[in-house]
Amino acid sequence: MTTHRTKMLIIGSGPAGYSAAIYGARAMMAPIMVQGLQPGGQLTITTDVENYPGFRDVIQGPWLMEEMKAQAEHVGTEVVWDTIVDIDLANGSPFRAVGDSGDEYIGDVVVIATGAQAKWLGVPGEMELGGKGVSACATCDGFFFRGKRVAVIGGGNTAVEEALYLTNHASHVTLIHRRDSLRAERILQDRLFAHPKISVLWNRVVESFEGDPAGAGLTHLVLADRATGAREDFATDGAFVAIGHAPATELFKGKLELDASGYIVVEPGTPKTAIPGVFAAGDVMDHTYRQAVTAAGTGCMAALDAERFLSGLSVDLHGHAEAAE
Repeated sequence: MTTHRTKMLIIGSGPAGYSAAIYGARAMMAPIMVQGLQPGGQLTITTDVENYPGFRDVIQGPWLMEEMKAQAEHVGTEVVWDTIVDIDLANGSPFRAVGDSGDEYIGDVVVIATGAQAKWLGVPGEMELGGKGVSACATCDGFFFRGKRVAVIGGGNTAVEEALYLTNHASHVTLIHRRDSLRAERILQDRLFAHPKISVLWNRVVESFEGDPAGAGLTHLVLADRATGAREDFATDGAFVAIGHAPATELFKGKLELDASGYIVVEPGTPKTAIPGVFAAGDVMDHTYRQAVTAAGTGCMAALDAERFLSGLSVDLHGHAEAAE
């Protein structure tokens, strides 16, 4: 077992983690980033990225994450291939974490950037056609369906908001819901039902996504009527799964305050958690925007706040942090 010590321990990668690492390294905090199970986060499974500032042409999500990683390492971040499986936040700084490898990581501050994952239906064709007509982010991919017919699957606020957003691009949007009423807020439902470009299919479940992953991509959905059991092919150019997101916060249950959906609670407008020296950035604390650029912004904020926190501490030779006089 190896013990790694650092001023700034970053748990998770992706735009939030890499941005925190870049700013932290430039502030001479010599960050250690423990990447986790999905290095680079959700962008590593996103093909075309057309809305990240600074790039006129379409770029690839995995490429963008590799560039961020390379920049973080270039300015002094140590990137470790490991997954944190336990962490002690109760005893204050320095914080101690244990990796799946058995290694121990000690940081005077911790930045949590473990992200969130879109919930999927888990039916045939969904993963194979991901990025080829099937998506879980309308604001990320809606632009690619200009003038086309698309479907949104779900019945909560997320589904209705995505359906309304997609009317800015698509020629028509069909909301597909497994029940006979929506769970979304009434004001959103009123907007949905009043929109001329939106129709609703009730009591339908998606049994599979069909198409050619190597060719034209998604062509249609196979739907089943929950009342009659009848099956039908529903032709569509795109399908957006909008049944919510699950933040990667299992590690922090009982150790940090989480909201009803499992997101880390932070001080409004900041990445500060209730524990001094512990910060959360990106999708693990943001259930509203969930964009690469906003995640990067909160990663920057976390590093700046971490630097300010450390400026009020003096660290003795044994790694224990004490308030500076």
